[in-house]
Amino acid sequence: MTSPSPSLAIFFAPSMRSFNREEWNAMTRDDTPFMRWEWLDLLETSGAVRPETGWLPAHCGVRAGNVLAGAAPLYLKGHGQAEFVYDQIWADAASRMDLPYYPKLVAATPFTPVAGYRFLALPGISRPALSGAMLEAMSRLAEAHDLSGLHVLFAGDDFADELEDFDFIAWEHQGFLWQNPGYRDFDDFLDRFRAGQRKNIRRERQRLRDSGVEVAVVPGTDAPDSWFSLMYDYYEDTNDKFGEWGCKYLPRAFFEGLADCFRDRLAFSAAFLRGQEEPVGLALLAHGGGALFGRYWGAAEEIAFLHFELCYYAPIEWAIARGLTRFDPGMGGEHKPRRGFASRTTRSLHRFRDPRLSSVFALNIPKINAMTREYIDSLEAFSAFKRPSGT
Repeated sequence: MTSPSPSLAIFFAPSMRSFNREEWNAMTRDDTPFMRWEWLDLLETSGAVRPETGWLPAHCGVRAGNVLAGAAPLYLKGHGQAEFVYDQIWADAASRMDLPYYPKLVAATPFTPVAGYRFLALPGISRPALSGAMLEAMSRLAEAHDLSGLHVLFAGDDFADELEDFDFIAWEHQGFLWQNPGYRDFDDFLDRFRAGQRKNIRRERQRLRDSGVEVAVVPGTDAPDSWFSLMYDYYEDTNDKFGEWGCKYLPRAFFEGLADCFRDRLAFSAAFLRGQEEPVGLALLAHGGGALFGRYWGAAEEIAFLHFELCYYAPIEWAIARGLTRFDPGMGGEHKPRRGFASRTTRSLHRFRDPRLSSVFALNIPKINAMTREYIDSLEAFSAFKRPSGT
């Protein structure tokens, strides 16, 4: 399938192995590591992404002559699971109207609810023209395979703005973010808190140390291979505790594969009981472009305050020491505002082929987005930061 422009050829590929790794990564920026070839390829080769799990790769590529000038991770989906935007309400609405909702076309990094998805492009390429050509080709793909529409999940802010110019409708979601205005150290960060919560955080950290637990953040390049497999054990156990609400989508092969192809972009927040060499708890972090991202965590036993230390305090301290500017800790948790994370808006973008479904979505989404913004505002009440004078 080619674009209308004679200078660009647009195609769809069944796997990341259809693309040259260096060509793909030349178009990625380091603001999110999850658009890199290695991460996306490992999702496929480990078995997490495959037709049997409901993810059929149909990655979009754009060639200008012999040069890969643009690309986008893209999937045909037969269900709404593992997307973290929970669009079952729209599938139900379509069913009530006797309209198909699945299969659909999804532009996303699978299992990774981190804002930053975009169409990749070589520097110097006109982004609006490239995006327009890619979207037109995706529309033809959707029509050819009777797909209900295109859904872009966790778009970066600039890309979300761009898509709204192409008649996509934005659905707003709540997320969290820690930002570093230039803290000197963790104590400097704590100085932003009201006295009560500042004492509480120090007390939590001290009680963990008093229980015989020591914590260190270890770069992936320094971590033993065994930690990657152990991280899967903890990831599996954490998800099993949530039963049907768990999000266990990744196999052991994915975690073990990270040791071979992605460890330079990872770090472990690791907890040790005194006298033991194997971590009693681990949190897996990714980093890139001055940002830190919390992904998975778990522990061999229940230890008070271990979660807060592994997933929040130690990573924040590590981020400050390395001058990182922001930290996305992952989804969920009203306890996050009390520990320095601000609530924020992320967006998914949606465009349907059937005008009736588009009308239902467009009619209802403003109310849903308003409720999300109200919820975001309500979370500010949990913030333990000092109030500006006069408020």
